[in-house]
Amino acid sequence: MNDGEGAGDVVRRERFSGGPARGFLSSLAADERIFAADLAVDRAHVVMLAEQGIIEADEAADVLTALNIVEVNGHGSLPDGEDVHAAIETAVIGEIGPVGGKMHTARSRNDEVAACIRYRLREDLLAAVEATLALRSALAEVAAAQVGTVMPGFTHLQPAQPTTVAHWALSYEQALRRDTARLFDAYGRTNRSPLGAAAFAGTTFDVDRERTAELLGFDGVVENAMDASAARDFLVESVAALAGLATTLSGLAEDLVVFANKGYVDLSDDYSSTSSIMPQKKNPDTLELVRACAGDASAGLNGLLTTLKGLPRAYNRDLQRATPHAWRTVDAVTEATEVAAGAVATATWPEEALAAAAGEGFSTATGVADLLAQHGVPFRTAHEVVALAAEGGSDAAAVEAAAAEVLDAPLTEYVDADAVAAALDPGASVESRDSAGGPARAAVDSQLASAEEALAAAEATYESRRDALAEATELLTDEVTAYV
Repeated sequence: MNDGEGAGDVVRRERFSGGPARGFLSSLAADERIFAADLAVDRAHVVMLAEQGIIEADEAADVLTALNIVEVNGHGSLPDGEDVHAAIETAVIGEIGPVGGKMHTARSRNDEVAACIRYRLREDLLAAVEATLALRSALAEVAAAQVGTVMPGFTHLQPAQPTTVAHWALSYEQALRRDTARLFDAYGRTNRSPLGAAAFAGTTFDVDRERTAELLGFDGVVENAMDASAARDFLVESVAALAGLATTLSGLAEDLVVFANKGYVDLSDDYSSTSSIMPQKKNPDTLELVRACAGDASAGLNGLLTTLKGLPRAYNRDLQRATPHAWRTVDAVTEATEVAAGAVATATWPEEALAAAAGEGFSTATGVADLLAQHGVPFRTAHEVVALAAEGGSDAAAVEAAAAEVLDAPLTEYVDADAVAAALDPGASVESRDSAGGPARAAVDSQLASAEEALAAAEATYESRRDALAEATELLTDEVTAYV
């Protein structure tokens, strides 16, 4: 080990290395999350410096060898430092001496940390996407299996119209489809390289920013150097997409909690718990926590926006406090999505109980009003007839009595009794709603095909993103190996 071992932070040195605020300034512990990202960024930068003739090949080899040693030793073996970037550089200098300081040529910690955050966040965004794909697949499988399972539908938590489990499941699949698209959009704007921007004003060295972007698997560079170092809107976009996903999850979880309460769904024991005192209880606890995750995500987004509000260009230390909001949010929402997928995939749907509940609260009333309207009665008048029937018993006899009162004519002048009976049947009511997007079997089959097609396309996009990152990792490894 070189005499540099045990030296203080190479950035701050003696003058700024002490004092009571050093611990407050340090992000080294929290930076463990971007340790591997920083090593990759360091390697790509050093390879580029050697290729451009800014440092010698043997110097690059020494630095890259030292970085390998740092990686093997791990984050926990880093010397004390203000952040992971300075600590790694200090460790490299400790291994090979002052030449290790050449790794920071033509670079600032400003563009370095921005690159590390983007490098790590894109992995987290893909993990979140993968979780949404699993949940969408589970919902599509439920829909395919429950196309004919009639269930009550609600507005304001009151019985409204009969629908099917498949129709309900696909409503969430389509919402999650949009959540997935927003995560992909956020990934696209995250996956741009700020490296080479230096502090914010570029550098006098002949750097190749496109080359480091290629080695790190970025799709391109953030063009303006000031924007590259200062911008954190990619964090805002990512956390906003995650907060939207968490809101979708919260609605899904709430539905399942309510359904479990009413006996409309039986959640697996793996996604339930019991009471410490009441042994008969089976509680949908995991879904209650999924529901609560929307609060975590909302707090993360609000905290991030508040931290970034009013910051002047270019770099400000406030940004150190911004990133943890993104890490906490992506971790919480991804885990909640995975749990929701498991709960949906393992739930069972009691068809008889659902069918019995589907007609409660005169939920077929709209179908009867539609039937009258189809036979010449103005819809608003038909609405009045059925509203009066709801007060009188909600059956065929009540409809006939209400029609006689409102229409001043027997119901049979407009529609026969068999048609009314069919409209009052929840199953028949569902099958009559065959407009695009409706719950009838034919309409649901079309939605299922759309869901499967969209899921396959999203999975292909996900795989292409993964493959591109893997290819970049292999490329960088090969270039480093050529030196080492």
